[in-house]
Amino acid sequence: MKKIVVGITGASGSIYAKRMIEVLVEQGILVHVIATDTGKKVFNYELSLNLEDWITEMQQQYSNLKLEDNNNLFAGVASGSYGFDAVIILPCSMGTMAEISHGLSSNLLCRAADVALKESRPLIIVPRETPLNTIHLENMCRLSKVGATIIPAMPGFYHHPQTMDDLINFVVGKILSYLKIKHELFKKWEDTKYED
Repeated sequence: MKKIVVGITGASGSIYAKRMIEVLVEQGILVHVIATDTGKKVFNYELSLNLEDWITEMQQQYSNLKLEDNNNLFAGVASGSYGFDAVIILPCSMGTMAEISHGLSSNLLCRAADVALKESRPLIIVPRETPLNTIHLENMCRLSKVGATIIPAMPGFYHHPQTMDDLINFVVGKILSYLKIKHELFKKWEDTKYED
């Protein structure tokens, strides 16, 4: 069974994390959710959902979902020997990105990201901030140079989105495609002939 860590931080865009978790557990992937304190607050503010309560409700249907304590550095995902397949941090705040880019592992989420980098496993950072200052860009560049993949929360429009869900599914689908996880969240680009 694939094992994926999903990190939720205090940046706007909690809906992306919620949708990602739903899709992954539906596919039978073991999902470890790690949320920062601010991530939990933003999740509640944006979605009118308590993260812990929502996870508990999801666990009644899916046994492949676990909420980790961000302060527990003894958790399995803090060790390279645990063998998770990827870490996805979405949305990723600029503060969390700065910590990871400078090798700080003061909490479980940053430690899991550090483990992904040291073990050469996929680390996907999904920033949701605008505008970006030079420090933000330098931190993204630093992470990219050591193997992380930066996938900004930027939906495309070639699939002709009609709803908010279409835009959310596009970003989530792009991440899944990068991890080679099959999905049908949006229509992929096809070679198309256009007439003038």
